[in-house]
Amino acid sequence: MARFALGIEYRGVAYSGWQRQPHADSIQERVEFALSQVADHAVETVCAGRTDAGVHALGQVVHFDTKVERPDKAWVMGVNTHLPDDIRVRWVKLVDEDFSARFSATARHYWYWINNKAQASAVFTGASAWHYQQLDAHKMHQAAQYLLGEQDFSTFRAAQCQSKTAMRNVIHCRVSRHNDLVLVDIKANAFLHHMVRNIVGSLLLIGEGREPVEWLASILEVGDRNLAGPTAPANGLYLFGVDYPQEFPKAQWPWPFSGSTD
Repeated sequence: MARFALGIEYRGVAYSGWQRQPHADSIQERVEFALSQVADHAVETVCAGRTDAGVHALGQVVHFDTKVERPDKAWVMGVNTHLPDDIRVRWVKLVDEDFSARFSATARHYWYWINNKAQASAVFTGASAWHYQQLDAHKMHQAAQYLLGEQDFSTFRAAQCQSKTAMRNVIHCRVSRHNDLVLVDIKANAFLHHMVRNIVGSLLLIGEGREPVEWLASILEVGDRNLAGPTAPANGLYLFGVDYPQEFPKAQWPWPFSGSTD
């Protein structure tokens, strides 16, 4: 048996999320079906991060095992012929048998895009969240710095989260404006269920001026989800990339972005 890692991007609007579910159209089911067509045997995948319904990915990483030999081109172009247009394999890499897309990951990197203008966009609907109140990205960025480091993130944890601990280490959280778009760029060793969307929901209240910058620090310390802002919509969230000890291709984003994405 050989183990391969795949880099996958997808638009999550039409799907119930990554994870296979009964009576629902999942990205995992589509990817495993396409891989099975090329491998000529049933294939099971393990992903780096199980994205929710409506969430997108530019740098999802999965691994799978196979007993057959195929050229790399088959695992990319061949698999893509069996995938819908909103799911694409971008690269393939032969990895060690002890590699795990999930457990070998050292960090996950998410972007959250907000279309911040008075009217919703006909073009970016589904690809970004829409927020019509004018946002102060600078204040949002200042508040986001309270999230850095290893802390208890119970305040931003969904009730259905199954993680044994709410301790997470946020490596960076940056908020920047790009014309009518506001980007929340956050990276951590791992994330709790809905953690990014719950953080963004609170940052939006600060960006609107409804809460002061220091408010984020106060609710983080208390650890009460009821004190934080609402969960932001799924359509603004992208799994941008995943870090591993080995070298993997990095996601490329087509919109203008100034600053490091490490």
